[in-house]
Amino acid sequence: MRKTGNAVTLIPGDGIGLEISDAVVKILEAAGFRPEWEIALAGESAIRDKGVPLPADVIESIERTRVGLKGPLKTPIATGHKSVNVSLRQHFNLYAAYRPVQSLEGIDTKWKGIDLVVIRENTEGLYSGIEHEVIPGVVESLKVITRSASERIAAFAFDYARRTGRRKITIVHKANIMKLSDGLFLECSRKVAARYPEIEVNDSIVDNTCMQLVMKPEQFDILLLENLYGDIVSDLAAGLVGGLGLVPGVNYGDDCALFEAVHGTAPDIAGKGLANPIALLRSAVLMLEYLEFGEIAVRVDKAMRKVVRERKTLTPDIGGNATTDEMCKAIIGSLE
Repeated sequence: MRKTGNAVTLIPGDGIGLEISDAVVKILEAAGFRPEWEIALAGESAIRDKGVPLPADVIESIERTRVGLKGPLKTPIATGHKSVNVSLRQHFNLYAAYRPVQSLEGIDTKWKGIDLVVIRENTEGLYSGIEHEVIPGVVESLKVITRSASERIAAFAFDYARRTGRRKITIVHKANIMKLSDGLFLECSRKVAARYPEIEVNDSIVDNTCMQLVMKPEQFDILLLENLYGDIVSDLAAGLVGGLGLVPGVNYGDDCALFEAVHGTAPDIAGKGLANPIALLRSAVLMLEYLEFGEIAVRVDKAMRKVVRERKTLTPDIGGNATTDEMCKAIIGSLE
């Protein structure tokens, strides 16, 4: 076990978050995973309930449990409060964003057989949140890249590659333009790479990486990126396999992890019972593996894949006409 207690912090999220969180909890409990769920409200629901987007009880819960499962949270655009997602990553030093991108049989996409991993530095870069208005009409935003954080995320990526048998890492950057900041990230990543001679390493400018992903995605195995590039490229990669509603996400620290749906809150369908729970469910499967409930993780994953493959009980976003509850029941019914 990665943690000693039997509690998990559950942040249902905004919009469709409550619906998909409810479905995922039902599936996990039907499969035999029944922790003490510590329900913690964040985002818009917390603002309505407590007047702030990230109440102290959310932090206190994760500090106790050291593991969380989180639905989507709304972040205001251009105004309003700081992203709760970013605040949680920074507070708990969740420095490694892990996004496996794999094709699912039953999902109709141009590309088949996609199997790549996006690993993103999660605590600095332009997401450091250091920006100010110099004079009216002139805004300055600082991109912070440090040797310590760059070497740490590179070590995470190469350790993961060695542990899982993956053979290639592509370091993604824009060091042709940002010679100091991205140059440091590239230098640190290559320094760490030297300790892993069995792993093939190359580097790619971020704009070219995006083009190559939509033309020849099979050339990539693991992509290693700083914060902003990782945010953009991971969403692009998700589009290759059917969208963010199908892709899991994890934020890892040294002794804490937050598993999350990385898609939006979908306010247009919130409350209608049409939300797709797969992304959050696949994140929960990764949580089960992290907590060393491997047998349950395999059963849940197989059940989900069976339902998707058969295409009889899918939500509208992936070509079906089922409700969230109907899809949830179908997955539970497919548990072996």
